[in-house]
Amino acid sequence: MWQANADTAEEKEGEIKAMSKLTAGMKGRIKRRLSGEKPTVCVGKSGVSIELFKEIEKQLEKREAVKIKISKSALEREKAKEIASRIAEQTEAALVEVRGHTFMLYKHRKK
Repeated sequence: MWQANADTAEEKEGEIKAMSKLTAGMKGRIKRRLSGEKPTVCVGKSGVSIELFKEIEKQLEKREAVKIKISKSALEREKAKEIASRIAEQTEAALVEVRGHTFMLYKHRKK
């Protein structure tokens, strides 16, 4: 029982670190900017692949913020927050928000 609680605490800590890169004001601006847009990337039933990471990286480089939708079939194996935090960690982006099956990532553009 203790081990299970320790694992979830570590996951939450990692999620907080990823989200703490942004201030509340920045998060609000990103949410407003992406709220009217449709998701530009979809995680399908095959889950997270190398090609998906490459596409997300490409879009983050171009636009700084990306809205991603997770299909229901991909959610059978993992929860949305787990998928979102793993993608954010792999792409070194900040997880802005997870809402239902959709989440937003932000990565400051390198100039």
